[in-house]
Amino acid sequence: MKKAVPLTAAVLAAAVMPQSAVIAADTTKIGYGQGTACDNKNRPVDAVAFNSRFSDLGAYALTEDDSRIIISFDQGYENGYTAKILDTLRDKGVSAIFFLTGDYAKKEPELVKRMIAEGHTLGNHGMTHASLPTLSDDKAKEEIMSLHNFVLNNYGYEMQYFRFPCGEYSEHSLEIVNDCGYKTLFWSFAYKDWLTDSQPLPGDGLKKLTESAHGGEILLLHSVSSTNAAILGEVIDNFRAKGFTV
Repeated sequence: MKKAVPLTAAVLAAAVMPQSAVIAADTTKIGYGQGTACDNKNRPVDAVAFNSRFSDLGAYALTEDDSRIIISFDQGYENGYTAKILDTLRDKGVSAIFFLTGDYAKKEPELVKRMIAEGHTLGNHGMTHASLPTLSDDKAKEEIMSLHNFVLNNYGYEMQYFRFPCGEYSEHSLEIVNDCGYKTLFWSFAYKDWLTDSQPLPGDGLKKLTESAHGGEILLLHSVSSTNAAILGEVIDNFRAKGFTV
């Protein structure tokens, strides 16, 4: 997944400035979004641009494997659908990434243990789901590492991928995550699936997810969605029919 460091203005400045000079990373809070414009590979151009700008900080919205789609779930709270989602993933032979909040890791031990036992990857979504760019450096590190240590101590699992709560980040907070030994994974496709009382129709969800498929995709889904639980098997089948490994 690693790329050469892009020739950004900061890199150029570092090459010509005295070694004693320090260039501070930008602390501006940014709300991540992959936009709707796509390239000739059906990849969102904003996701491609994000990789180009931030992969040197271990942050990605896509992978470089054009043959693969990664399915990921954000686990903020349990709504009764995760077991069905896990059943589908098991039946389809698919491993996913589940980004846990601290509340989920503490309240749902049986589901977390099942995720681990069935070969899925656990990701870190923050102990309290706080917006990292709004925190001090020490608090941001605590938000990451307190959950890291909880999962390690209680489940014997060492997480290595982080997803920013609410998709809110800054260049400086990307550095903090990287300094904590984590890679940051955003996404290259998501849709409005998290409103439990306003779920997309299954047919509409299936159509959106199928038409948006692209190589290197990191798909963000929410496990609180009844629609996702209902259509996940068909989504996987459709991705495979397009020639992708899931």
